Amino acid sequence: MTGGGERGSTVTGGTTTLGEVIAVLEEAYPPRLAEQWDRVGLVAGDRSAPVSRVVVAVDATDAVVDHALAVGADLLLVHHPPLMKGVHSVATDTPKGRLLHKLIAGGCALFAAHTNADSARPGVNDALAEVLGLTPDRPLIPTGDGTVDRWVVTVPEGDVDTLMQTVFAAGAGRMSGYTECSFSVLGTGRFRPGDGTDPTIGTVGEPEEVTELRVEFVAPPELRSAVRRAVIEGHPYEVPAMDVLVNHAGPAPSAEDTGLGRVCELAEPMTLARFAELVAERLPVTSWGVRAAGDPDAEIRRVALCGGSGDSLLGAARAVGADVYLTGDLRHHVADEHLREGGPMLVDAAHWALEFPWCAQAAALLAERVGVTATVCDERTDPWTVSAGGDGGQRR
Repeated sequence: MTGGGERGSTVTGGTTTLGEVIAVLEEAYPPRLAEQWDRVGLVAGDRSAPVSRVVVAVDATDAVVDHALAVGADLLLVHHPPLMKGVHSVATDTPKGRLLHKLIAGGCALFAAHTNADSARPGVNDALAEVLGLTPDRPLIPTGDGTVDRWVVTVPEGDVDTLMQTVFAAGAGRMSGYTECSFSVLGTGRFRPGDGTDPTIGTVGEPEEVTELRVEFVAPPELRSAVRRAVIEGHPYEVPAMDVLVNHAGPAPSAEDTGLGRVCELAEPMTLARFAELVAERLPVTSWGVRAAGDPDAEIRRVALCGGSGDSLLGAARAVGADVYLTGDLRHHVADEHLREGGPMLVDAAHWALEFPWCAQAAALLAERVGVTATVCDERTDPWTVSAGGDGGQRR
């Protein structure tokens, strides 16, 4: 894919604002999932401005920006944030400044979904697995440190269903592939409403006893604020009683959990050489191509993968018992030491090619959820443009 073409789908509707598009993107790719060092979100644009056309790409290069402006895009959605590190100038004689000035002058906003899109479900790594014909299972590195919050809430027996539906909708109650998990026990709640209160049950100044359920459920720590809001929204009381306990024996990661990388099982085993060929067949062509490290005839069943640069997850790939790990930007010494320490085998593809399948996922999301035209820019932004002198995988 070397041209400046595009593909995508369209949904027509009323006027949509940039703020409404951002709300959908942040629901799909929550900013809380971004790594601490990352810089995701709106780079340039007015949230109140109308948006009718969106272009999606991995990188905001000159060619991509020119393409977005040429097709009349109101928003350029990219994976890689152009302002990852602090800058002291966005003048037009700087590379980043030139791009930003072009976009602003052309009335096109710029938004980045990076490591939050990597960890989201579905996200970058799910799109990568699916384009290879694999079913994405649990993450290699689940979001957070493996702990979960254990919530304890007391609620009148007749209101428990409303409360639980609200907290489950906020993401609580998921454990190792199960959903809507909770435990409850019957008890008696006692309180005396004070002056200035507006009790749902009882009278100001009078002691009250109510048959209540003590309900317990788990939720990821990163959802703490959302779950607290859900408890307040779904609870009938003016001041719900709730406790949050840190549980260090959290459930094992499941196929619904967020996090970096994915673990997948092949429907049928294949050799390392055939798997490398499959990756090359399914991903867009680049000069970098696809490389593999290991016995070409070795059998593969379990695949670990991580789009982009994934050498930090080599240990995680070994820990899940993967036969092969697919990622990009692998360095000589890192790969060599990893293999000598027991593997798994490695397949190294171009960084851009591994993340490009996400563009179609994001475009489809916006086409389905927002009244805009969303297309993928096919401009190849992989920086490597020439390859020569390879031996076709034959060792000498």
